[in-house]
Amino acid sequence: MRVLLQRVSAGSVTVNGEVCGEIAAGFVALVGVTHADTEAEAEKLALKTANLRVFSDSEGKMNRSLLDVAGAVLVVSQFTLYADARKGRRPSYIQAAQPDAAEPVIRHYAASLVEAGVRQVEHGVFGALMQVAIHNDGPVTIMLDSELL
Repeated sequence: MRVLLQRVSAGSVTVNGEVCGEIAAGFVALVGVTHADTEAEAEKLALKTANLRVFSDSEGKMNRSLLDVAGAVLVVSQFTLYADARKGRRPSYIQAAQPDAAEPVIRHYAASLVEAGVRQVEHGVFGALMQVAIHNDGPVTIMLDSELL
């Protein structure tokens, strides 16, 4: 499982011209699931997301977590995190889990964020064509991969 975290001052998801998820400061979490991923990976990455110290303290150092700053998370499914572009010009997505397997894992990641203490967790619409607005703060972008934790 991969989660690309972007620290944001604001983020939103729009589907068919309608905003379906919106946050102020926190993370936009782009989430990709591969075939072997389970709820265990989702829980591990949710805890890492909630406790990752990349928010500024009073001295301007990245020393505070999402929980410390009462930040929000906007969870957006993104199968393209498992794109393999090593050959040819068109990426392969065979490492990405099928939608029926990926959606419950992504939902569990979001639920695990709430369980970890994140007060606001918003969602995109799984499988929809989404327009994602990301106001990257910093910019700070961090890739979490369950295989590397």
